Amino acid sequence: MKKIAIVDTTFARYGMAKDAIDELKSNATGIKIVRATVPGVKDLPVACKKLLDEGCEAAMAFGMPGPEPIDKTCAHEASLGIIAAQLLTNKHILEVFVHEDEAKDEKQLAWLCERRAREHAQNLIKLLFRPEELTKKAGTGQREGFEDAGTLR
Repeated sequence: MKKIAIVDTTFARYGMAKDAIDELKSNATGIKIVRATVPGVKDLPVACKKLLDEGCEAAMAFGMPGPEPIDKTCAHEASLGIIAAQLLTNKHILEVFVHEDEAKDEKQLAWLCERRAREHAQNLIKLLFRPEELTKKAGTGQREGFEDAGTLR
């Protein structure tokens, strides 16, 4: 049984964790979800690290930074914390952030949140159970959310 940490925030305007949990449970067996919710993106690193230290094998960190410059700064700081938590635990934390200004309207924003959450959940399944599938996709311009960028040649 592999324990997976799912950490989201109350600041987000969309519940990406529920989509990721649904995707994980629908496409993988032998997993146990351990969930935590924190106020904002800068709280994600410590919550992920705590759950990884308590036996989770990997984590997903969900955040939805706003469109203002301060929101971009906070998202960057959270990313640095997530990287540090990965290095301290030697375990993966997939950062699943959707910035509010990535979409043209709220309908597209909700679509993007769900798609990015589900595609990252699929990546986590591959990372834990089928890493060779990730290797096959190396250099192919994969993106989570919007369309893939594709290869240069």
